[in-house]
Amino acid sequence: MSTIVNKVNVKDGSRIFYREAGSSEKQTVLLLHGYPTSSYMFRNLMPLLSGKFHVVAPDLPGFGFTEPAAGYHYTFDNIAASIQSFTEELHLKNYIIYIFDYGAPTGLRLALMNPNKVKGFIVQNGNAYKEGLNEKFWGPIKQLWDTGPDASPELTNAIKQFIKNPKNVEDQYYIGMKDKNSVDPLPIVADVALIRKPGQIQTQFDLFYDYRKNVELYPKFHEFFRSHNHLPMLIVWGNNDYIFTREGAEAYKRDFQGINVKYYEAGHFALETHATEIAEDILNCF
Repeated sequence: MSTIVNKVNVKDGSRIFYREAGSSEKQTVLLLHGYPTSSYMFRNLMPLLSGKFHVVAPDLPGFGFTEPAAGYHYTFDNIAASIQSFTEELHLKNYIIYIFDYGAPTGLRLALMNPNKVKGFIVQNGNAYKEGLNEKFWGPIKQLWDTGPDASPELTNAIKQFIKNPKNVEDQYYIGMKDKNSVDPLPIVADVALIRKPGQIQTQFDLFYDYRKNVELYPKFHEFFRSHNHLPMLIVWGNNDYIFTREGAEAYKRDFQGINVKYYEAGHFALETHATEIAEDILNCF
């Protein structure tokens, strides 16, 4: 089935852009993207799932083509609240949550708020454990968490320059991939263009700093996993991710029984090269 795009107003005044495919009579899969991308990352997956599922992929506030409310304060709590309102506006009674990167702390907050609506998890390089945070990538950001954004102008500037540098977007797509020529360059171009929009550098810096609160919530996420072991969970993980490591995927096994783990010879954006295989694993699991 074809994928449609639309926008919907939510309670906080934001206007959420989203992609949708499949009949709304079928089980919904809520696809939550991460940094620095948008719902466009699911463009290849959605048609492959839409025969069996109702698939919905919003652009999180601060990303893609969503129009945040004036004065929007960029925290993961607020993003989760916006997506909660989005699900209500679309009358989504329940959902399997697909969590990737920033979509993980967003989707897991959604699960804490709506435990009876969650019908399962698909985890693609969506971290919920400290050992999944690659120190080489996260080290400077952890330093920011420890010192605060005002203590070191040099550190703040270095992180903002990291966000601004298009090579660091390219690296997320290319590092860990067997053949970079197999990666579609268009989403890289789109991500770089969108991150250059006015105010985006500060937005992404604020979210890097706020990510510390996700780590503080990890114990609550783990408690949710242990108390909801009856739910299916499928891990589809790029084995060579330099941001969220394989150890982060393995850690889910501590708290979730009957977990199904699949690894792919890919990096952070495994969907770019393995959408067909990931779709097959999803269709077989759910």
